[in-house]
Amino acid sequence: MYYSKAPFLALLFVVALSACASSHTNKAIQKTNSGYDEQLAEQLGVDEYGMRSYVFVVLNTGPAVITDENRRKEIFAGHFSNMGRLATDGKLVLAGPFIEGGKKRGLYIFNVATIEQAKALVDTDPAVAAGIFTAEYTKFYGSAALLELNKIHKTIQKTQIG
Repeated sequence: MYYSKAPFLALLFVVALSACASSHTNKAIQKTNSGYDEQLAEQLGVDEYGMRSYVFVVLNTGPAVITDENRRKEIFAGHFSNMGRLATDGKLVLAGPFIEGGKKRGLYIFNVATIEQAKALVDTDPAVAAGIFTAEYTKFYGSAALLELNKIHKTIQKTQIG
């Protein structure tokens, strides 16, 4: 009987390649970043990976339909003003509308520890209070560099909203 060594050699190659990749991945994870800024890391409250937790909020289309154009403008002026205040206070890290999101209208990422704290902040949004939006809340683990976003955005924003 004749048995080909090709399948066995192919399997051996895959196992060896997998072990090699695993070894390199572990070394990469254990490597210290030479550009590490301990002072900034401490200021941002990061973990060893430069990450931290946030609360991610998706704004969905709510039950209310405001047909009075002046009332709608007033509500959205308050919506944008509220976002500006929350960003200035360091609570709102990121916000924006979805493009072609269907019933998902936009998002907030809050620099808070709990969903309850995020709910209290979202409750200050006039568009949510009016029922134009409803909110879904999820804990989120992401780069602490997000906390620097608003500072950077101010340097590139030519026209302010609200």
